[in-house]
Amino acid sequence: MSTASTPAPETAAAGAPAANPTYDIVVIGGGPGGYVAAIRAAQLGLKAAVVEREELGGICLNWGCIPSKTLLRNAEVLSLINRADSFGISVGNVSADYGAGMARCRKVVTTQVRGVNFLMRKNQIDVVRGAAKVLGRDRVAVSGGADGDRELQTKNVIIATGSRVRQLKGVDVDGQHVISAKEMWNVDSLPKSILIIGSGAIGVEFATIFQAYGTEVTLVEFLPRVLPLEDEEISTELARSFSRRGIKIMTSTSVDGVDVSGDTVKVHLSPAPGGRMVEVEQWQEPAQQERTTQQGETQPQTLEVERVLLAAGFQPNSGDLGLEVLGVTINQRGFIGIDDRMQTNVPGIYAIGDVTGKVPLAHVASAQGEVAAEAIAGHPEITLDYNAMPRCTYSNPQVASMGLTEAQAREGGREVRVGKFPFRPNGKAQALNELDGQIKIIADAASGEILGVQMIGADVTELIGEFSLARSLESTPFELARSVHPHPTLSEVIAEAALNVEGHAIHM
Repeated sequence: MSTASTPAPETAAAGAPAANPTYDIVVIGGGPGGYVAAIRAAQLGLKAAVVEREELGGICLNWGCIPSKTLLRNAEVLSLINRADSFGISVGNVSADYGAGMARCRKVVTTQVRGVNFLMRKNQIDVVRGAAKVLGRDRVAVSGGADGDRELQTKNVIIATGSRVRQLKGVDVDGQHVISAKEMWNVDSLPKSILIIGSGAIGVEFATIFQAYGTEVTLVEFLPRVLPLEDEEISTELARSFSRRGIKIMTSTSVDGVDVSGDTVKVHLSPAPGGRMVEVEQWQEPAQQERTTQQGETQPQTLEVERVLLAAGFQPNSGDLGLEVLGVTINQRGFIGIDDRMQTNVPGIYAIGDVTGKVPLAHVASAQGEVAAEAIAGHPEITLDYNAMPRCTYSNPQVASMGLTEAQAREGGREVRVGKFPFRPNGKAQALNELDGQIKIIADAASGEILGVQMIGADVTELIGEFSLARSLESTPFELARSVHPHPTLSEVIAEAALNVEGHAIHM
């Protein structure tokens, strides 16, 4: 269930529910998990309803994945134009209309939301507007929506309420000077300077966008490195690329609060517990990194910027649903416990997506939704391998990964072989003038099982799917390498990295 306060414009409503039907499934939340679950249920002959208090498509479609990738495309075009001289092309008097770019985002969102509404009608799925509360596996109360207060009779319930922006003490979001990823789509003005709190996927993606548009960007991370959940080599390479483009990075840094005064935001910073505030100026040599670390600040400081973007993560929307009264297991972090069939400990009540705390990504929620619908319908379902779920970050350069990092594999006691190959020697990368990055494969030394892959470079988010397929087919690096990859393509780097697991890369 989406949580942003401003709905997407010009959306077309799905058909109103019939009077007092009994449903096979009521899905609470119309995001990429919820609406997919409802469609799959309808395909299997079940009568389904979706309860959504805002817009179909949820956070991902309306305020997250889709608009951000649209704006990232704008940034990509702008960046390409700004380095046109490297292709022998002279371009003058280039200007970028940020407001027009935002308008394009809203147009794409509107088209997508209309498409989801169409799918609801096509599959005869009732959409009930309002906030839901589960009264039992057979009853869901809906209130506060356009359809009025009502009670839905059902045989099963799927919780697909998603997550919301995690608030940070001392950082009050006002929607103008201090914003989160959901409010930024209502602000058409481009700030001269911005401080982004958090360097996960959302933080580095928006750093990419604002830097391309000419904004002075400061990226602040509480942990010791950017993209802290990714492989350390990948984090280092992204930080190096950002630093070269003038993005200021501060790691091991805590944000203690913000003060808004006129058009200026004062951000109060201090060292993270047990560390020093590190301003990463250059990440090109390990020795330089060590010098920078040792020169890290130990005293609090205050930075002044025009805007602050809170991108410090999300928390699950599991409260106010009546689940505790029914005895549904919810852990201390608010995540709902589920089994492989997506069922909670209470029969007939299922949960999918971010609210389960598995892998908080839209495509994972959709896959979980299909499994839940199939389990309810008695249709054979698969067991999801969460280690095979691709993770994508659409920064410049892009980052994509799957499974374990090298450190995680070794810490788990696995003996591993590592194969790497850079993009620089690749003919297609040279033709595109996209030379930065590499592909890194972690394989079990004995069995050849692909334990993980980490990628950084141009369009790697389009390449990671090959590894997800390879893992599902239990392919080894040798089998991956000997699958002929077309030439010239970036995908040839996959084959080279796979060959290099055994030290047999051809072009290095």
